[in-house]
Amino acid sequence: MPYVVTRSCCADASCVLACPVNCIHPAPGEPGFGTTEMLYVDPRTCVDCGACVTACPVDALKPHTALAAAELPFLELNRAYYDTHPHEDRTPMALVPPQRRIRRGELRVAVVGAGPAGLFAADELLRHPGVSVTVHDRLPTPYGLARAGVAPDHQDTKQVTGLFRAIESQPGFTYRLNTHIGRDLHHEDLLRDHHAVLYAVGAATDRRLGIEGEDLPGCASATDFVAWYNGHPDHSADTFPLDGERAVVVGNGNVALDVARVLTADPERLARTDISDRALDALRASRVREVVVLGRRGPAEAAFTLPELLAAAALDDIDVLVEGWPADVPADATPSTRVLAEIAARPRRPGSRRLVLRFLTAPARVVGDDRVTGLTVARTALRTRSGTVEAVPTGDEETLGAPLVLRAVGYRARPVPGLPFDEDTGTVPHERGRVSPGVYVAGWIKRGPTGFIGTNKSCAQETVEALLDDWDAGRLADPAAPAAGRPAPPDTVGLDGWRAIDASERAAGLAEDRPRVKLVDRERLLAAARTPEPSGPGAAGGGRWK
Repeated sequence: MPYVVTRSCCADASCVLACPVNCIHPAPGEPGFGTTEMLYVDPRTCVDCGACVTACPVDALKPHTALAAAELPFLELNRAYYDTHPHEDRTPMALVPPQRRIRRGELRVAVVGAGPAGLFAADELLRHPGVSVTVHDRLPTPYGLARAGVAPDHQDTKQVTGLFRAIESQPGFTYRLNTHIGRDLHHEDLLRDHHAVLYAVGAATDRRLGIEGEDLPGCASATDFVAWYNGHPDHSADTFPLDGERAVVVGNGNVALDVARVLTADPERLARTDISDRALDALRASRVREVVVLGRRGPAEAAFTLPELLAAAALDDIDVLVEGWPADVPADATPSTRVLAEIAARPRRPGSRRLVLRFLTAPARVVGDDRVTGLTVARTALRTRSGTVEAVPTGDEETLGAPLVLRAVGYRARPVPGLPFDEDTGTVPHERGRVSPGVYVAGWIKRGPTGFIGTNKSCAQETVEALLDDWDAGRLADPAAPAAGRPAPPDTVGLDGWRAIDASERAAGLAEDRPRVKLVDRERLLAAARTPEPSGPGAAGGGRWK
């Protein structure tokens, strides 16, 4: 097998289009594209040309001879995919749809949200001549969860920001960062100034556990914890009790694994990443030696992806344990359960920090008076009803002592002022991304908190197709304001301002042999945005909105 897709795959299909023999699947238009955890290289047809490596925005593709020991399981993962998905009906080349021709005239679109969904939507729009896009975000920095959500020890995944830099460099692209829609500008303002408004605001809050004691200090959202160690300006000054030997994370998705890895990691290893300096100082002083990750159901129902599980299994300085392995779940049921079975069978590593994956355990109540001292948990058993596997309490309870309990049971979107909102799904009702002619949604606010970075690309394509259909049909009202638009609110950060922030952070990182040293205070970010970049390759000028 000449080339292998590894853990950092973002599934945006750049490699699919680059491959001359169509050996990377699922491809756009095939079942599973946009929903699979990653893409896969067929070992039978790969011709070792390396075109996919050049196209990949996150360096996920590697020759099989260059795989590190921790990446060797991806050899089997790629092979096994084609055992059940042979794709024998493939065409000899990846199909590229013909370029759509939209009706002539200038189309101005406001995109709210500068994360992956918003930037992929801007990219799809800017493929068409005559389209201009202004991307708004309430933060002074773009890239959403790619900057503030991806764990600092996953720097390979963060390389997708190189793709975003290419998108924002296109003619017709404009930023209005540090602009809060609903305060600095309103939905009605955007509608007056543009032909269409596309919301890609994501899911900014977390789901609650709904148990007693959840509001005690020391019980917090994993979403906030992730934002804290990633230097999000809203959470940079947060504090978390790291003075106990154990922390408990409720939930067993990718975010739970990220949080557990960061809490158990050697701080000096994190010091070589772009982690917030404030978080790094706190983790250096941390007394946490064990993190217990709880799952209500069994190993076969775990929500984390196989690539993330393989990354946890490969930790060589952490004692990774599996508890609650039910006898009635065969170890070879799925690739994930095979990995979990292998972890469960490993010899222990006495003296190492511990990451415990504990299944068949549900949170019952948070314990403590004025702060958290522990979490009472209930053992569960599995029951299948109407084809769904449920976790049923057995009545067996115990209390895990811990001053820190983090809930990681999913994200949830907030209502968008001026748009309808479905409280049950936490999304804006839509048809193919169209809320009404002139108003559109993409990303998590459209489909809920599901999918991966690349999923946002196909999601954005669908929404932009609906928007362009309305444009061609004459359903979009002309803006009331001229193309120059209304003056930007004070302290708005444009593309040049973001480039100045980026250059400042990268320069500070270069001095410390790190990717960047993040500015985590809004005031310092705005000050950096006003500072012209040094002259030289990539310099973009000074900092206010342009």
